[in-house]
Amino acid sequence: MTTHTDLPRQLSLLDSTMINVGSMIGSGIFIVPATIAMYLDSTSLVILVWTVGGIISLFGALSVAELGPLMPNSGGQFVYLREAYGPLWGFLYGWTAFTVIMSASIAAIAVGFATYLGYFFPLDMVGVRIVAITSIIFLTAINCLGAKVGAMVQNSFTFLKIAALAILVVFSFALSGGSTSNFIPILPSVPLTSLVSPLGIAMVAVLWSYDGWIEITYVAGEVKSPERNIHRSLILSTLIVILVYILVNLAFTYVLSLSTMSRSQLVASDAATVILGPSGASFVAATVIVSTFGANNGFVFTGARIYYAMAKEGLFFRLLARVDPHFQTPIPSLISQGLWASLLVLSGTFQQLFTYVIFASWIFYAMSCGAVLVLRKRSPELPRQYRAWGYPVTPIVFILFAVGLVLNTVLENPRDAAIGGGMIILGVPAYYYWARRGRSA
Repeated sequence: MTTHTDLPRQLSLLDSTMINVGSMIGSGIFIVPATIAMYLDSTSLVILVWTVGGIISLFGALSVAELGPLMPNSGGQFVYLREAYGPLWGFLYGWTAFTVIMSASIAAIAVGFATYLGYFFPLDMVGVRIVAITSIIFLTAINCLGAKVGAMVQNSFTFLKIAALAILVVFSFALSGGSTSNFIPILPSVPLTSLVSPLGIAMVAVLWSYDGWIEITYVAGEVKSPERNIHRSLILSTLIVILVYILVNLAFTYVLSLSTMSRSQLVASDAATVILGPSGASFVAATVIVSTFGANNGFVFTGARIYYAMAKEGLFFRLLARVDPHFQTPIPSLISQGLWASLLVLSGTFQQLFTYVIFASWIFYAMSCGAVLVLRKRSPELPRQYRAWGYPVTPIVFILFAVGLVLNTVLENPRDAAIGGGMIILGVPAYYYWARRGRSA
């Protein structure tokens, strides 16, 4: 296992934690609570599903945290899947990340950012796309200037969004407008057997909101003292987001009640309007702008390191393996990612593409946790500075949940699953093309 040192180790534990927290807290917490309330009619179930979703994400973090110090290279899952299952699987992850998963995420979040900016500066569809692409270009430029510059932006916006959510929670309980009666019903009023499907749907939405807990592994090659800081940042960030999400949901329920939340199109704005009046909607819009901008900075920062790692192995365009000698960042990889994400914004297809392969993320998540099991058996002699807490229960439980989500997608949306699977399979001939080029070079 080779360690690439072309990108210097500059990221502290704080930087690493904020990259993960900032990537997880995007727009989901402002939208998903209404979806959960629509399917679950009791406060206990709502809090339960957010807690369980957080615990499952934590299990994934606890498991993958073993791989980070073991392979402290840039690339994250590309590296883990390559080492555990062979270079084809690592490539297929990187291929899917570049073509859709990361790029479509950046495009979607940029459009969300521009849409909320339109609350203050009205924009038509063309204007939204221009602002979205401008934000991608701006974030790409920032991250070209150095890892510490990108981390500083990430830290600032993550602290701002946490502070804004904390204010919203405190005001919800401290100001007039809410009531403890809104927590009723606390317990479900229907048999538990009838809740299997609603709980499953709710869990999918919750796990989507927690997505991003793995981001720091993509820049593991730039983390200081990786034997300590990678697993600490994975665990700390997930625990922080679990706490934030539960408190925010309690605050929304206290102010609106579940029945009102279930009918809300903009649940965070509705809650803020109750306690702050007309200025509440402006406060939430500003918070979403900060939140989405910070989350996208995390995806721009980390995603480019995947393609850089692939190119270093001769499995992608060699230009993307270049590191700028002055700024010490993979500028070609960052620019390529920004261009492709911008094209997806222009095409308007990013949302559909993302829908096609969202289940693929969970295939790769399951395989990454499976890599912990594989490498424990295959290479028990390797020095492990951190060993997954709760092993083998934690990786197995996470894998079971991930497999369940994938199967649910296949059953509920077979067409989308088939198209998404086909897009991944298109990476097979691409792999053999670059593998042959690498051998002949």
